[in-house]
Order: sequence, then C-alpha cells, then structure tokens
Amino acid sequence: MFEFLIQRLKAHPRRIVFTEGTDPRILEASARLLSGTFLTPVLVGNEEAVKEAAEKIGYNIRGAEIVDPENFADIDKMVAELVAIRKGKVTEEQARKLVKQGNYFGTMLVKMGYADALLGGATYSTADTVRPALQIVKTKPGSKIVSSCFILVRHAATGDREVIAMADCAINIKPNEDELVEIAGETARTAKMFGIDPKIAFLSYSTLGSGSGEDVDKMHNATIKAKAAYPDLAIDGELQFDASVSKTVAKTKCPGSPVAGFANTFIFPDINAGNIGYKICQRMGNFDAYGPILQGLNAPINDLSRGCNAQEVYSMAIITAGLCED
Repeated sequence: MFEFLIQRLKAHPRRIVFTEGTDPRILEASARLLSGTFLTPVLVGNEEAVKEAAEKIGYNIRGAEIVDPENFADIDKMVAELVAIRKGKVTEEQARKLVKQGNYFGTMLVKMGYADALLGGATYSTADTVRPALQIVKTKPGSKIVSSCFILVRHAATGDREVIAMADCAINIKPNEDELVEIAGETARTAKMFGIDPKIAFLSYSTLGSGSGEDVDKMHNATIKAKAAYPDLAIDGELQFDASVSKTVAKTKCPGSPVAGFANTFIFPDINAGNIGYKICQRMGNFDAYGPILQGLNAPINDLSRGCNAQEVYSMAIITAGLCED
C-alpha cells in the first residue's frame, strides 16, 4: 500500500508542512522522509530551536525547510491574504496574531502555494487543526462538508493483506442522509487511492428492513440516494455488519445483494458507532489503523493523534502527500 504511494510521490515530489517543527516525533519522521528523497518536510518553528531539538536527539534533518512565522519574508502578503479570505471576520491586527500560530501559519503556506500538504495535531487538538483548514482552504467544489475515514490494514501469515475503509469515525457527529451520501462518495475516492475496489455498506442494526426506527430509515434512505448519486459504485444497505462481511450470513439475510458478504468500505450512521467500530477492529481484530484522513477539503490536510508515535507521523505524511492531485 505504501509502496504505491511512495512511487507516486517519487514521480511527483511534494512539500509537506509540519506545524510542530520541534516535536521529537516530527523530527524523527522528517529525518526518515528525507532519506527517501520523495517528500520535503517544511518544519514550522524557530530555526535555531528546530535544529537544536534535532541535534539533541540525533536526527539528521539536513534538506528540510525550516520556516519561522516570526521572520517569514512574505508575512505581510500572508496577513493581507488572510484578511481577504476571512472577508471582514478578522482585522489586520487579528490576522497578524493568527499567522504567528503554527496551525494558521502552516495552513496559509498551503493556501499560498508554498507547500502542497499539511500534517498537524501532534500537540494541537483536532479542532485546532481542522478550524484553520475550514476557514482558509475550505471545501472543494461539490463538497458541502469535511468528513474523515480510516484505512485499516491487516496482514495475514500467508503474506496477503486485507485493506478496508471506515467512515465517518472522527468529524461528523450525527450526519444526515445527504451528508452520509457525500461521506460515502468521498470515502470511495479515498479507498481507491489505497487499492480498494469499494463495495460500500451503509451499516445499521437492521438488514433491508428487518428492523425499524428513525436510524434505520436514515440509513435506508441514504443508501437509495447514494445509489442514485454514484451509479458506478457497488452500494447496498441498510446492512448489519455481519451481513456485510459474512457470505454465509448474507445468503440468509440478503441473498442477491451486490455488496453483502464482500463489503470493504463501511459507512456508519454516526460518529459514536464509527469511532467504536474502527477501534474494535484495531484493538481486537489486529488491524493497523491509518487516519483520520480528512476528506472534502481543497488541499490535503490531515490531523494526528496527540498520542501518535514517529512511525504514525511517517505513515500519515506519506498518506497525506500521496493524496495530492497531479
């Protein structure tokens, strides 16, 4: 999976902003990325402090770009553009304060074309990473919301691997029918980037009318809308999870379904189910979880867990930059 993304980056090298340039995990991942020569880290922070932090823990970051908001040559241009983007919602003085913050400064670097992608959240909250993205980069044409998905990978003893996608597990708390349709479309696009031929299951506690209730109706109606919106995708629902993945159960509960028993892209009814579901797969199903991968933005921007390690930073950097359009 990562070899595919790395080869793509080698063909089109990218520059990725790390908003927390002195963090040891960011520095370790940056050193590893630099050895691969397919991705240039852009580290936000005081140059002396970043170099000192790297030297202290023994990581070679020669080749990385270090950009300090305090002495950035185009800071006035950046402030003016932020004021224009926010259209009266921030004054010049407020904008100048905002761009001194790593999350806003890094997002503006992407917006202004100084970098291709951004990865933050090693010390910032998800909200502090997503907020500047929504305010500055905004959603891409055709997208009304930002959503997220996790890519989960499980390796078998035979050397084979299972790759699945789950959404939305991190951003939208209780999406409505139309938002679920958009989440499904974006997740299918993300899934394809990781070599998944998406077979999309809209999950519920009901399978094709076996149960009833408001939540069942939501997933049933969202399925109908999604099939109309994406006629080229394999979609079915509402499906219980066992019917979506077990061929035996599918034969009993929903024979003839184009997805049941073979689903690999799962759309949850709300963040509660989604967050619990992916973590069950991760902790009890021995899947490696990559994400949350943000979807629907005008540029690749992703959020790290504050409990992440350097390996996760490295992996998410490749994923984030790999989502750049050619």
